[in-house]
Amino acid sequence: MTAFRFIRAASAALLAATCAASAFAWEPTKPVELVVPAGTGGGADQMARFIQGVVAKNKLMAQPLVVVNKSGGAGAEGFLDVKGDPGNPHKIVITLSNLFTTPLATGVPFNWRDMTPVSMMALDQFVLWVNEESPHKTAKAFLDAVKAQPANTFKMGGTGSKQEDQIITVMIEKAAGKKLTYIPFKGGGDVAVQLVGKHIDSTVNNPIEAESHWRAGKLRPLCVMDKVKMPYKAKLTATMAWQDVPTCASAGLPVDYTMLRGIFMPPGVTPDQLKFYVDLLAKVRALPEWKEFMEKGAFNQTSMSGAEFSDWLGKTEQLHRTLMKEAGFIVN
Repeated sequence: MTAFRFIRAASAALLAATCAASAFAWEPTKPVELVVPAGTGGGADQMARFIQGVVAKNKLMAQPLVVVNKSGGAGAEGFLDVKGDPGNPHKIVITLSNLFTTPLATGVPFNWRDMTPVSMMALDQFVLWVNEESPHKTAKAFLDAVKAQPANTFKMGGTGSKQEDQIITVMIEKAAGKKLTYIPFKGGGDVAVQLVGKHIDSTVNNPIEAESHWRAGKLRPLCVMDKVKMPYKAKLTATMAWQDVPTCASAGLPVDYTMLRGIFMPPGVTPDQLKFYVDLLAKVRALPEWKEFMEKGAFNQTSMSGAEFSDWLGKTEQLHRTLMKEAGFIVN
């Protein structure tokens, strides 16, 4: 009987060890490069560096994440780097909607299907911002002013050309029936600084790119370009929280647009390697620090992976094809 119990216990231990080994069938064996296909200081860069920090702080993996910015060619440099490194599980990339816009606008030989989708971390918002000293207190007042002035009077600052910010600018132009002068900058951080300095009249920066300037009393949000208001109730100024920013549609500006914040791997990775990062990012999203980060940046906290994520990517690619065709941004 004792021998039987011993054998049974040994078998159970072997099974447990096998299951444990299976659960951790693959993990990084050297530092992992986290590619940012955008400049420093913008929303994608900030999220990448936040993920880098919380993974290290909470010891979610043994190897470090190393953030590398590859912003050349409106992000094409970063995407082509990942596409051209098939089977490398020690490289991931954080994506924004230039995942769709860059190949359509430049003809660069790249498509999101050239990489392995891992996880949608969130959707980022776009807010119409003006300088705090601007006379325009509402989105409708801003739109009316654009309508009343000669074409190209108002200067709209944005990140890059023929990307999200300029697509939204074209939407605003259509609503106003007037052209704006669009001025591209390298990243969202630069855009916010230009608006603080009154070198431009408005921006459509992501919340996280302008939040510190709003707190400091330098910028004013007029509306958010989502179907519903942001849910965050904590006051960022003496009188306002993100929740107090109206949707653009409800404020008289018919514009609706959100942006992807997702993680991809190179093509040709194994299911075990993909699973490691899906699980890692799920752990990141479960952290209280992540929830604080989401609130600070006023993100739309939609997340997904697997087939659901791939389906969403296909539909969103087609949406951008339509928007860019209407704007005349698709390369011939």
